[in-house]
Amino acid sequence: MIPWLKDKSVRQACAGRFLVAAAVALAAVACRPEGPVQLYGEAQGTYYSIQYFDSGRRNLQPQVDSLLDAFDLSASLWVDSSLLRRLNANETDSVDDILATLLEHSQEVCRYSGGAFDVRIGRLVQAWGFSFKTREEPDSAMLATLLEASRGGIGIDSNNHVSKENPATELDFNAIAQGYAVDLLASMFDSLGIESYLIDVGGEVTARGCKPGGKPWRVGIERPAADRYSAPVVMTAVELRDGSLVTSGSYRKYYEKDGQRYSHTIDPATGRPVTHSLLSASVVEKECWMADAMATAYMVMGLEKAKAFIASHSGQPGTGAVMFIYDNGGQLETYATPQFQSLQTKTR
Repeated sequence: MIPWLKDKSVRQACAGRFLVAAAVALAAVACRPEGPVQLYGEAQGTYYSIQYFDSGRRNLQPQVDSLLDAFDLSASLWVDSSLLRRLNANETDSVDDILATLLEHSQEVCRYSGGAFDVRIGRLVQAWGFSFKTREEPDSAMLATLLEASRGGIGIDSNNHVSKENPATELDFNAIAQGYAVDLLASMFDSLGIESYLIDVGGEVTARGCKPGGKPWRVGIERPAADRYSAPVVMTAVELRDGSLVTSGSYRKYYEKDGQRYSHTIDPATGRPVTHSLLSASVVEKECWMADAMATAYMVMGLEKAKAFIASHSGQPGTGAVMFIYDNGGQLETYATPQFQSLQTKTR
């Protein structure tokens, strides 16, 4: 076991996501006798797992950790002194390139998804207990106040100065940050001349090139679990070549009260956790940040709206290779686009 996973609370939070990394690592080791270089660590409140083939077998752990540490200091809500925490507290209006790019990407997906993806819901996420603050369970009056804050305009100029129409608005990039961190790591590996790698940060995965012998990278997708403590099981797997895969689900991050399960996915339109039948959304896209954001957008939309969105935006980002797992009267059912089906491979 990786040392930092000895802590029970960390294991429980990462169990489902770590399944993907473990499956990929096993597949990668079998490629050739010496296998790939493998790196493991902790970042952004979760794990990272990286495998790559490099003739010099360079150890890139210091570079990886440095990049991820810098990312956390910029965009993490769990680091008290992060630039994002200071921006949300109105202690600064000047951001770095990481936050500026995250904001620009987020605004792009917000427009594209019709508001299903929206990073302005920071205070709503906190109120429902899915952030660094204790759950408050907002009543109708509090919910109205939080919704007003989540709808204030956000601007950013060419000098990376952010303007907030409503000072109470707080940003939460958790639904896109890990994907973007993966993209930054991929860019670093590309710059170092590494042509075959797989990067996984908390379940957000990017593959580049092929394994020796021309075999693609193979990534597992978890079967939605009955609860957060259930042992993870691979439901299906896809072959990735020069692409990213992100799965967003509601079955491990939730809380229960009076027999009601509250998902961590917050609908920006209502300010409440979603309650529909869609259990997970998996998206394959070139850029991991787009796959990450669109998987969340689909979890907000729900099954039928998500399927309608894909049909009406055919050929556009995030609508090609997509799979949904949903609850149909107590039975798990799947919907997968033809592009996604073409990537699926049999599990053993």
